[in-house]
Amino acid sequence: MGSRDGSGGDGAESHGYAADIHSIREAQARIAPYIHKTPVLSSTSIDAIAGKQLFFKCECFQKAGAFKIRGASNSIFALDDDQAAKGVVTHSSGNHAAAVALAAKLRGIPAYIVIPRNAPACKVDNVKRYGGRIIWSDATIESRESVAKRVQEETGAILIHPFNNKNTISGQGTVSLELLEEIPEIDTIIVPISGGGLISGVALAAKAINPSIRILAAEPKGADDSAQSKAAGKIIRLPATNTIADGLRAFLGDLTWPVVRDLVDDIIVVDDNAIVDAMKMCYEMLKVAVEPSGAIGLAAALSDEFKQSFAWHDSSKIGIIVSGGNVDLGVLWESLYTR
Repeated sequence: MGSRDGSGGDGAESHGYAADIHSIREAQARIAPYIHKTPVLSSTSIDAIAGKQLFFKCECFQKAGAFKIRGASNSIFALDDDQAAKGVVTHSSGNHAAAVALAAKLRGIPAYIVIPRNAPACKVDNVKRYGGRIIWSDATIESRESVAKRVQEETGAILIHPFNNKNTISGQGTVSLELLEEIPEIDTIIVPISGGGLISGVALAAKAINPSIRILAAEPKGADDSAQSKAAGKIIRLPATNTIADGLRAFLGDLTWPVVRDLVDDIIVVDDNAIVDAMKMCYEMLKVAVEPSGAIGLAAALSDEFKQSFAWHDSSKIGIIVSGGNVDLGVLWESLYTR
């Protein structure tokens, strides 16, 4: 593995992973003009409940409301002018869609966004706000991919994959660089897992900087394909998913799976009730509105599964990646109106 300051060789390179500390540092420089360096928050009240020091990397304050702008902007600004001229296409349930639309707008090129019909309205509104051209698909990943392929063939646009892409993974890894630059004593990072782009980037960067750091994934029970994949030693795709965490319904790709297999130390599975409880805690104690996918890291940190593990006993300062804050609060606002 690399040295603790990241100046030595990256151990990931010898394993042929899609990204490494060098590509992640290149991404950090490339995307700096287009993203926010998000704050790290903490709460003594939450620490008392958790029994550990928790540091929340709040990507809910990121442009477009989620970490996805990191990978999207890195991918889009890495294109040469000829590649970019015909625009970009992607498929996403929401946050990546908005990120690609925004990054394309910043570059001045068209963005074709394939969105499943069950995507949250607030996330669809974000895509429209940034000028993305929406094409609807069915909810399944197979439908999303096939519609995106058809759009790509019709337009010549470049596919910006939501997770299974070197530039996407490298961009997401910049979250790790920022977190460990600010709180270098963190010994454990808990990261939401779905397609694996975020956790792959986080793990590759963090373990290059500090080989002994622990990377834990947080996954919803109704979409626990990553936990099943780790147990089986191969990628498992579920016939269907059922979770409130709409951003965590994708499956691992061939570029993210090797990183998850080798560098993610454990996967903590939590149910939707625990996710909702964590959202409520973020709102009431951190004073931050967090979507279900973004709250799952806190849910995992508070779970019995984690507290009964060796990882809990060996952890003292835990980074929590709050991946996004695009939650539909329409029902809440309606409940506050006087009749």
